[in-house]
This record gives sequence, structure tokens and C-alpha cells, in this order.
Amino acid sequence: MSTIQLTARGRGARFGAGFAMFRNGKSIAGLSILAVFVIVAVFADQLAPFSPTQIDATARLQPPSGTHWLGTTHLGEDVLSQVIHGTRGVVVVGALTSLISMTIALVVGVLAGYLPGWRSEALSALANVFLVIPGIPILIIIASRFTNPPLWVVAAILGILGWGWGARVLRAQTMSLRNRDFVQAAKLNGEPLRRIIGVEMLPNLTALIASSFVGSVTAAILGLTTLSYIGVIPVNAYNWGTILNWASAQGAFTQNQWWWFLPPGLCIAAIGVALALLNFGIDEYINPRLRSAGELARAMRRQGLDTTAGVTAVRTDAGTDAEPEAEPDAVTPVGRAG
Repeated sequence: MSTIQLTARGRGARFGAGFAMFRNGKSIAGLSILAVFVIVAVFADQLAPFSPTQIDATARLQPPSGTHWLGTTHLGEDVLSQVIHGTRGVVVVGALTSLISMTIALVVGVLAGYLPGWRSEALSALANVFLVIPGIPILIIIASRFTNPPLWVVAAILGILGWGWGARVLRAQTMSLRNRDFVQAAKLNGEPLRRIIGVEMLPNLTALIASSFVGSVTAAILGLTTLSYIGVIPVNAYNWGTILNWASAQGAFTQNQWWWFLPPGLCIAAIGVALALLNFGIDEYINPRLRSAGELARAMRRQGLDTTAGVTAVRTDAGTDAEPEAEPDAVTPVGRAG
């Protein structure tokens, strides 16, 4: 096999190892729930039984029924249709905010961790400044300048103000990678900066990038729903927060009209659980102790052993004095490249 083929296989193995964090049960469950919300957002027009603004004057404040599965609002609007169409705004803002914030965090954090001297200190100081800037109050001030602020403006502001923490984490990890043997070998070979960062370092930062991305999505969704609930986002731009805003304004909480405010609240909780599961799965991959414990537990379950018991019972053949079976071999954790 040629040197070029070996090098290509080595790069592919490193990229594949970086995405191994999505192969455990927690990550798969979280991704599955997120996939459902993405499908609903993409096909909202086809899935919603009514238009979110269609009024049925004969069915105002009706509980769930065969016609309106999640009931109606005070105007007779279908709550299910509003929840489905509101999913699109949540998904769009979450994705755009995360892309913007992670792009800035990746550039600033990796460069701050790799470059020496005053350039590293300047980029680190910039990240520290944005880390303490209060995003929600500034967003309220900026949004108040618009009569009808579009969602992409909200996403851009949240993304520009929310990259500081991700940059700090990536800077710390990059500083530990820049002294590794494979990075030093690439520098001695005269490799350009873009190749050292893009080929040698980024595959080893995949887990941290994914974890920071999940955190950005969570912050963006909470920020959007909070701003919509307090009335900063126009009430005609449907998302789960605006549905809760209308329900609160019309007294649905005090009059126990649960079908109006419970579905969007459960959707916020469900997407929060999905993001938490995904983050737990990534954390299990990053943390060697958690990864080793998880792999050992799965190996024990495959052998029919109880992983929750304080003392594992020794299995023997019935009617014989067979020696106890050997304990299962510990699974060696698969470390990341480098």
C-alpha cells in the first residue's frame, strides 16, 4: 500500500473517530428527537391541518376534539397548526445562531490557541469581553429599533453575542494540541498554517465543537422563546414563545385552558431533553472515565451480567462444581487521534 493511501486512511480514521460520539445510546436518542422536530419544521405546510391564522368562530376556546386535536385559541385558531408552524421558527433560529456563533468561536478560539504572543492575548481578551456582554438586554434594545424584526436578525444578534464561551474552550484545547508530536512534525515539514489547523488539529477538536454547537442551540432556543414570551418578537411571527405569549395575555393559565399552553411548553421541554441527551453522549465520549465505564457496562450486558448489582453473582453450571467464570475483560477505551 502506498504512502498516500496510508495517509488518506489515517485521516479518514481520525475523522471517523471524531464522530464516534454519536454512536452511543444517549446521542442516538437525542438525534432522533431532534430529527423529528427538523422534519416537522421542513414539512410544516403539509403536516399542519389548518393555517395557523385560520379562524373558526364556532369553535373558540374548545378543548381537544376530533377536528382540532390540540384545541383552539380564543379566536378559534387551531393550536396544533400553530405549534407545527412555530417549530420552523425555533429550528431556523437555533440553527442559524449556532452556525454564526460557532464559526466565530472556531476562528477566534483556534487562532488564539495556536498563535503565540500578543496575537493570542488579544484574541483571548476579545473573547473575554464578549463572554460577559449581556445578550438578552442588548437584543431587546436592538429589536426595539425594528417595527417587525425578522428572525434572521434575532439569530444574527444571538450568534454574534454568544460565541465567547465556545472560543474559550477551543482556545484551551488548541493550546494543548499545538505541542503534540504530530503538530510539531507538520510544522517541521513546512506545512502551511491552514493545513496544520484544518487537517491536523480540527479532527481532534470535533467533540468539543459538537458540544459547543449543542450548547449554542440550547441558548438560542431559550433566548428566542423568552423574547417571544415577553413580547419582543412580533406575535405574528409564530414560534412556541409567541403561542405562550398569547395564552398568557388571554388568561389561559388562570382559566386552566391547558390545551393552549401545555403543547408548546412540552415541545420546549422535549427539545431541551434531546439536546441534553446529545450533550451527555458527547460528554461520555470526551471524558475517558465515562467512556470506559459505559463500554464496560455494555460488555457486561452482552454477557448477561447485571450492571446495577453491587456484587456480580458468579454463574456456575447446574449440578457441577465448575470453576467460576472469569470476569469480563475490561474494554480498552478508544482514544482520539493525537
